[in-house]
Amino acid sequence: MTAKIFPAIKYDDAPEALGWLKSAFGFEPHAVHKDDAGDIQHAEMKMGEAMIMFGGKRAPDKTNPWCTEPMGVYVCVDDIEAHYARAKAAGAEIVRPLADTFYGSREYSARDCGGHLWSFGTYDPWNV
Repeated sequence: MTAKIFPAIKYDDAPEALGWLKSAFGFEPHAVHKDDAGDIQHAEMKMGEAMIMFGGKRAPDKTNPWCTEPMGVYVCVDDIEAHYARAKAAGAEIVRPLADTFYGSREYSARDCGGHLWSFGTYDPWNV
């Protein structure tokens, strides 16, 4: 199974983070997705062959732990169905079941043995 790993971060002020990550660390915007009000919902920044994803914190939503989680990991895998079955069989705490997203991915979220949030799916920001 092949995989690509992307740190995923939430900021209180996503526009500030966009500018700061560029000026302080040298990241360059790859994609910035805003809502109708102009707030950054999801952004991707790259440095060479590395990429991070981030957005602003949102109101709590029991169906989406990413709304308020400060940081987690997103992993793009080539066989999401098999990966999900493996995680469930191993007793992973599934906090967002496997489902199709509005942005064309199929993914799920789980917590690891230390309570950290992970998402696995088919979304690959390098190929959009």
